[in-house]
Amino acid sequence: MNLSRPARIALRIAAGLGFAVIYVPLTLVLVNSFNIDRSSGWPPAGLTLNWWEQAWHSNGARAALWTSVKAALGATGISLVLGTLLAFAVQRYRFFGRESISFLVVLPIALPGIVTGVALNTAFRAVLEPFGVGLGMFTVVVGHATFCVVVVFNNVIARLRRTALSFEEAAADLGADTFQIFRDITFPLVRSALVAGALLSFALSFDEIVVTTFTAGPGVQTLPIWVFSNMTRPAQAPVVNVVAAVLVLLSVLPIYLAQRLSSDTAGTSRI
Repeated sequence: MNLSRPARIALRIAAGLGFAVIYVPLTLVLVNSFNIDRSSGWPPAGLTLNWWEQAWHSNGARAALWTSVKAALGATGISLVLGTLLAFAVQRYRFFGRESISFLVVLPIALPGIVTGVALNTAFRAVLEPFGVGLGMFTVVVGHATFCVVVVFNNVIARLRRTALSFEEAAADLGADTFQIFRDITFPLVRSALVAGALLSFALSFDEIVVTTFTAGPGVQTLPIWVFSNMTRPAQAPVVNVVAAVLVLLSVLPIYLAQRLSSDTAGTSRI
């Protein structure tokens, strides 16, 4: 499609404004993490690494970081297993209710986080508390897995749709059993999709706050919750800026790697 010069200029301006709305605030967070002014005055009167040192020695921030890592790893592990199995079932087999299952798997990612959080909180209290299991790390992991499964499912099923079944059929004709076919043919073809799904799941779980608020017990504090609870404390403002900057930097890497892996289509074209 050929666009006129004014149209191209207008699109570039609109794109620039869109990117500015998204990334200028993130840049300000990064700059303020070095701002010598405790109140984050603008423009910065000077730059310092003092706030980064304080953040490093903050026991609360470090404990919250480790809690977020554990929750994200647990949610990612559950999502990999369930999302992969669901993707193979929906893509490779025909059965009654197949489309309904696919819809129900994808639905949680579209629901507002507060709705999911309230529903999970109610369910956990009704089902788990009678057995002596209260809100805690387990409920946080399960809560995060409800929407992380969608990410793995979408990545794997998209890869399976682009994967030639003739490779597996040829291996079967040559005498390979089901395990050998999966190990030597299927898994290498979907491996990058699994890694991409795992990275995106980890990033989503690591940054989640709404569902965590409703599923975490009193003793569980993830890094996003720590940031939110310390935002109104003037003495903690510089450290919060540092932690927010770290969250931004930690989120960039898995998203970038997942994007690169998702674009890898080598060996997946249909023949």
